[in-house]
Amino acid sequence: MSYPRSNLTGVNVVQEYRYLAPSTAGAGGVDLQTCGGPAANPRFFSGFLTTPAAAAAGLLAVADVARTRYFQPVNPASLDPVVTGSADRLRFESFSGCCGAYARLDALPAGLDGDVLEHGTTNVDVNAPLREALARISGLDPLHLSVGPDALIASTLDGTVVEKKVPLPARWLRGFAEVHVLSAGFDLRAELPAAEAVAFLRRLPGANDRSVLWAVPAGRSLRLTSRPVPGAVCLAGAGRLASLRGLLRYSKTLRVYGPPIKAGSQPVASAWELDTGALRLTLTLSPEPHRGFSGEGAALTSLAGDEVADDADLVGALLSWDPTIDVSTLADGAAIDTARVRAALAQLGTAGRVGYDVSESAYFHRVLPYDAARAERDNPRLVGARTLAESGSVALDGESAATVRSGDQTYRVRRHPDGAMSCTCPWWAKHRGGRGPCKHALAVTIVTNAPVRA
Repeated sequence: MSYPRSNLTGVNVVQEYRYLAPSTAGAGGVDLQTCGGPAANPRFFSGFLTTPAAAAAGLLAVADVARTRYFQPVNPASLDPVVTGSADRLRFESFSGCCGAYARLDALPAGLDGDVLEHGTTNVDVNAPLREALARISGLDPLHLSVGPDALIASTLDGTVVEKKVPLPARWLRGFAEVHVLSAGFDLRAELPAAEAVAFLRRLPGANDRSVLWAVPAGRSLRLTSRPVPGAVCLAGAGRLASLRGLLRYSKTLRVYGPPIKAGSQPVASAWELDTGALRLTLTLSPEPHRGFSGEGAALTSLAGDEVADDADLVGALLSWDPTIDVSTLADGAAIDTARVRAALAQLGTAGRVGYDVSESAYFHRVLPYDAARAERDNPRLVGARTLAESGSVALDGESAATVRSGDQTYRVRRHPDGAMSCTCPWWAKHRGGRGPCKHALAVTIVTNAPVRA
């Protein structure tokens, strides 16, 4: 059975995966069937999780996010999380069906009692029987994970391959790209001990609340306010944090991350991380419940620059499967400065090749099963900007201004002393740069090959 989806050009997009069999759970442990990766059906990890009940709760949280649409809820999305094995840890990632929440469970070295046999990224089948089995794990019940079977069974006239087709939406690629660019601008804003974390999460509004609140550090806890103030963290749609509650009783700390906030700030993304010592569950929320990460536009600048693309090719060839990416080491290996490496990593993120870990303030390597050019090809603003640039619709007026003809309209784009750009178009008037640059500012960026800030 296939599950077609339409991309922005109206063409059905189907990602096809081959599973040896459904994921299963029994007396011998849990066997997660995978697909793809550097080899056919690789076994990334085989062994026990040292905190089985907590690990089961974390896996269920990631799976629950994948099957939930927080805005305009409908039937479960039933999308499969992504798993990455790298050196000493496993990472499970998913987006909500509405693409407004991103979840990642990191099983750290202290949480694994086994070997990471291969390095790579694949999709994981988390089906109903597996969910039920994970929900039953408690106390000292062992949890053994074998991520991937030993061999691939192929279908010929003489035999059968068990095949399953699952959609990995184009929105997920754009979502991964946006989340890692936004997260790289986050700093730790608050750290709550377990007791205070429990009390704070229990005080939050219910699942149907869609208001934008702001969490302000107050002693060992957080207090909520309706207005942004310096040091606050945006909390939009507080009910979306409900996915953390399953792991809460095993956690030692709740950490909260976000970008700098000042009075009058617009809603922004934020990250909420539970740490058990062996596991970390991070939930990143979009600036507003109705906004999916796929439309935020934070990665557009990284996609627009030709020089950055060349650096990305160079840096991409040097990536290894270390748990975190050392920017200085990459800079030495590529013979470019660290600023160019960071820009290259931002562009690699738009192809799903790197993510960002706010806890370690570092990028990590993964490879998603996407066409590397899809993020650019499926982004209407960038497509429109390239059309404007290639058609000669951009007329520069010195170093700080330009005129852009778009259809029957003419717009003025200005570059301000701090590097930010503004435009006279309706998009900029509506969002004021809060959802990335408009296509006219991007067109100027392409023509001048200069960096742009929203």
